[in-house]
Amino acid sequence: MIKLRRVYEVPTEDDGFRILIDRLWPRGLSKARAGIDLWMKDISPSDELRKRFHHEAGQWSQFKDSYFRELDKKQELVRVIVDKSEKGPVTLLYAARNEELNNGAALLEYIEAVTRK
Repeated sequence: MIKLRRVYEVPTEDDGFRILIDRLWPRGLSKARAGIDLWMKDISPSDELRKRFHHEAGQWSQFKDSYFRELDKKQELVRVIVDKSEKGPVTLLYAARNEELNNGAALLEYIEAVTRK
């Protein structure tokens, strides 16, 4: 099972293995308070894509298409998340304020599509 949460939310026991999937460390958050088990910077969107998107709803589809192409080249990182989820709960953590349009939501959608095949 893979869940998605903002990194600023208080960690809970049912989060399982917590993976930060942002390229940048969350502003104002200490490592102790974050409760992160693994920081996967390299699975996040490229800096160019991240800066171009800015969480704008009108660009969401274009963002996902570009990000999915990047993820197609990062299968070993995707596999780490899938393997962890087969052993227990995994929570993907992101810092974006927008809880619907963010790299975590896109990554989860990508993983779900890949594992259904």
